[in-house]
Amino acid sequence: MLQGHFIDTLLNPIYRDNTNVVYNIWTYFRGITAPVFFTISGLVFAYLLLKAYAKGDDKSRIKKGLFRGVLLLVIGYSLRINLKSWFEGYFSPYILVIDVLQCIGLALILLILLHMLLKKHSYIFSIVLFSIGCICFVTEPLYRTITLEHVPQFFANYMTKANGSVFTILPWFGYTAFGAFISTVFFRHAHRNSFKTFTIITFFIVGCLLIYQSSWVLKKLSFLTNIELFYLSADYNYLFTRLGNVLILFGVFYTLERFLKQSLIVKIGEKTLSIYVIHFVILYGSYTGYSLKRYFNQSLEPSEAILGALIFMTVVCFISFHYAKTNHFVYNLIRKMVDKVKK
Repeated sequence: MLQGHFIDTLLNPIYRDNTNVVYNIWTYFRGITAPVFFTISGLVFAYLLLKAYAKGDDKSRIKKGLFRGVLLLVIGYSLRINLKSWFEGYFSPYILVIDVLQCIGLALILLILLHMLLKKHSYIFSIVLFSIGCICFVTEPLYRTITLEHVPQFFANYMTKANGSVFTILPWFGYTAFGAFISTVFFRHAHRNSFKTFTIITFFIVGCLLIYQSSWVLKKLSFLTNIELFYLSADYNYLFTRLGNVLILFGVFYTLERFLKQSLIVKIGEKTLSIYVIHFVILYGSYTGYSLKRYFNQSLEPSEAILGALIFMTVVCFISFHYAKTNHFVYNLIRKMVDKVKK
């Protein structure tokens, strides 16, 4: 995410050469980032809900989940604030633009609602999650270019990119739903002896099938059912393909699990929210209006962009590790502040 945002924002457009193999490889792998974010969010969050419910006490987990969902919404909006322009008397509708934090926050809230409705029916919960994921992806052509001109921008931005939103709840909730579906499988079967081996193999096989055969399957379904939507979905099939990428990545990390438990990756995983916020402030100028984008927007040579990305990643992680606490600490701190306000 860090190097992807840095290079995409600051690299001179003349070097965005689609005939360049290195650039194409970078672009392809950069496209995996957001699907991984959403899928992991659904997997981890739903698993914790199921685990709490199995212990007979999911009320506190639901309460924490709702708080975190709302908190992500608030932080997402706050990162679009430019205090400098506010002091100058200019209030831009840019603050209403939706990005990944708002979508993940809303997705977590939706997962909680589904959990509350279906937690007593585990298999139905799994089927519903899987179905939601498929529907979100297959119907993407229907809302791809939707504008919602007569809907208030605050709500419309969750469904349309016409006003500048980077992400919308559809189709991205589909990845969260698929992640939650995977969590139900893990929760029911992870205790079995051969589960890990079987799951790793399944991740790789299904991942490859999604990457290389999902478009063919959709076209076949269109031919068999005479439903044009399947063909339209296959014609621009980035969603199922990216899900295949995510599953292969899951397979790799699940294979290397025992080597990664005490690694730097785990420590970074505890800092994801602070890393996201810090990188947004430095790169895009949240709150102050001063940023790397302001001074170096689309101006760097490839060598400068690569070196700059390495430095940027190092600086952001250093600040996060030494000057920011864990996500859990941040959530608890804000919750205490909210409780004091209530009192």
